[in-house]
Amino acid sequence: MSSKEELLQELSDAIISCKKDRVLAAVEKARETMEPAEIIEKGLAAGMNQVGVLFERGKLFLPHVMMAADAMTSGVKLLEADMPSGAGTKKLGVIVNGTVEGDVHDIGKSIVSTMLQSAGFEVYDIGRDVPIKNFIEKAKEVNANMIGISALMTTTLQGQREVIELLKEEGMRDRVKVMVGGAPATQAWADKIGADCYAENASEAVTKAKELLVGK
Repeated sequence: MSSKEELLQELSDAIISCKKDRVLAAVEKARETMEPAEIIEKGLAAGMNQVGVLFERGKLFLPHVMMAADAMTSGVKLLEADMPSGAGTKKLGVIVNGTVEGDVHDIGKSIVSTMLQSAGFEVYDIGRDVPIKNFIEKAKEVNANMIGISALMTTTLQGQREVIELLKEEGMRDRVKVMVGGAPATQAWADKIGADCYAENASEAVTKAKELLVGK
């Protein structure tokens, strides 16, 4: 019998290999002894975060990252049947998540969306290079509790501030929380523009969203 640490390492390595069949085999093995949330957060997502790091360093390329993300999605789907009954119906909150206009980075934001969804949030991923007004329009349409704004370049960081300003203009700021993230974002930046929180990675995004929307 493999130890929990070995199973988690196997899950992470499977994601880094970018091979869907290897990921599904590792998930099947892990689900016999582990909870779905732990498999996703400490195994699959840990591997996906590592894929992101390797991509940034030029060790992996975009096709690899897309294959790894696809494999992770398949792994999460496999676990949906094991989720506590009712987890699919009672949502913790509604989150609109996107990458700001002028920025075509998608990977980190997509991982965050997948993780939030797996944790029980209703997530509307509106993609990358999203005009500021689209964040607000989507939040209105789905009655969102939170908007997640990703920016991966210093030149697009200002877009995060603009979304918050537009929320204020629309009189929605008091009922919609704002989470910011992305390589150039920091807690100091989040404080400066009046965001509710900053998340460094996908696991932290889930923790912060729960703290703000569920109170735990």
